[in-house]
Amino acid sequence: MMKRREIREHLFLMLFCNDFYEAEELKEQAELYLNSVELRKEEGLFEEEGCSISEDDKIYLKSRFLDVICHLEEIDSMIETASTGWKLNRIGKEELTIMRLAVYEMKFDEEVPTKVAINEAVELAKKYGEDSARSFVNGILAKIAE
Repeated sequence: MMKRREIREHLFLMLFCNDFYEAEELKEQAELYLNSVELRKEEGLFEEEGCSISEDDKIYLKSRFLDVICHLEEIDSMIETASTGWKLNRIGKEELTIMRLAVYEMKFDEEVPTKVAINEAVELAKKYGEDSARSFVNGILAKIAE
């Protein structure tokens, strides 16, 4: 089984496509992503080179991906409420995707402690977001955690 951080990063990349495809295409896009992971690892996108995704990992990732998508309306509502003055379409796609994943972990995944979800979201924001992303993500998630 993959490490939680690696699972989280894969989920972030899978969820990132959400705003670019129609709902009925998301399952297919998730499949395409998972089938292209080996190529992405060879290109050096992920830290752990040579590590492949097992069939069990693929099933787990697809399941979590679909679960996040199922809760997306609730998640977006929480983010929009916490981000006073910001509409979702004004938030950077990377930051929004990071927060969506973190809110899912905080509110719908009993295995992930809230502090861990926030910390991991900040780490993803450092890697994929703008310079100010980590403090923005941290602030919004802290409000949701209250």
